[in-house]
Amino acid sequence: MTDINSPALYRDRDFRFFISSRFLSTVAMQVQSVAIGWQIYDIERTPLSLGLVGLCEFIPMFLLTLPAGEIADRFDQRRVLALAQAMLGICSALFLTFSLLYPRNALPFYAVLVLFGAARGFSGPSGQSLLAFLVPPERLAKSIALSSSAFTVAVIAGPALGGFLYALGPVATYSISFVGFMAAAGLTTTFGGRRFDRASIAGASRLERVIEGIRFVRDRPIVLGAISLDLFAVLLGGAVALLPIFARDILHVGPVGLGLLRSAPAVGAALTAFTLSRWPIERRSGSRMFAAVAIFGVATVVFGLSHNFYLSLAALFVTGASDMVSVNVRQSLINFATPDPMRGRVGAVSMLFIGASNELGEFESGITAAWFGTVPAVIIGGLGTLSVVAIWMWLFPPLRTVDRLTDVEPISRKPA
Repeated sequence: MTDINSPALYRDRDFRFFISSRFLSTVAMQVQSVAIGWQIYDIERTPLSLGLVGLCEFIPMFLLTLPAGEIADRFDQRRVLALAQAMLGICSALFLTFSLLYPRNALPFYAVLVLFGAARGFSGPSGQSLLAFLVPPERLAKSIALSSSAFTVAVIAGPALGGFLYALGPVATYSISFVGFMAAAGLTTTFGGRRFDRASIAGASRLERVIEGIRFVRDRPIVLGAISLDLFAVLLGGAVALLPIFARDILHVGPVGLGLLRSAPAVGAALTAFTLSRWPIERRSGSRMFAAVAIFGVATVVFGLSHNFYLSLAALFVTGASDMVSVNVRQSLINFATPDPMRGRVGAVSMLFIGASNELGEFESGITAAWFGTVPAVIIGGLGTLSVVAIWMWLFPPLRTVDRLTDVEPISRKPA
């Protein structure tokens, strides 16, 4: 078997193409999300309609992400990811078609969102597990930070671009998304990098392999604590789904302002990611992650209370910056703790939690806003995030006391 540290396995071009592919697909997704949120709220004018956007994506992601992780371990992640990105592009084409044929009917859009969620269910685990095969182990932590930087730059550019494009109409918006997803799929097919012997996992059934991935996460308090902290903190504290209401009815800034609001967290995240790529977290990793999530909760409360556009932008900036610290620690912990044959399945569990925190969080935000009002829903969510931090620090002391990220080793190096 080829030495995994052999320089011949890794090409700088593959990492650049990985960054480019992720950037393009993320820009496309963010552009499209601004259009979908504004378009559906413009049709329905209810907070619940925005919550249903998240629910339509969450259900297929919930059902398919774990099986997709097993598929990513059994087959080549590159092919799985490329096919999923192409399907995301097809969904953009369908959104464009329905915008022309049924501009005042939200039902066709909800139907395509289900298909879009299914494609994301397959793209998440394969994309999550792929980076460790494209860079040498000693460059993994810095590569994660650089990848996060590219991702957050895309999340900055995407919503702002989506807001400006939607001012021209949905045709331009969904056309750009289609091109972005298809270009990302094309780049993904060119990846090289390291591969492992998949015959080593051929003995067990698919269900057994899926369960093995769940058990791997369950039996490691550091990994389980990091993933579940993100799940419940963002599930309660996320305000992104309600931004169209803030833009239209509270801050009165229109679709361009909505794009800027969507971009503000990513600006904070990008600056933090660039900082972490230059000065990575080396000590007290666990306690710093908990502190960052607490700051996220406080900033969410400030955003909910604000009626000033610039204060709202600043609060969202802080949520993005603090969340990036948590993301960087969590992804590093997972990558350092997971052996190669498990990366797809563990990545699937991680993506399932992340998908739940984002998409199910959007549904939760829509429901609570319908019950209590938009502003109280955001404030309650921020306070809930602070409660989660306190409870998780008590439930997962090994996570709280993690010092160096590199101290967490794969199961193959330590007894089960």
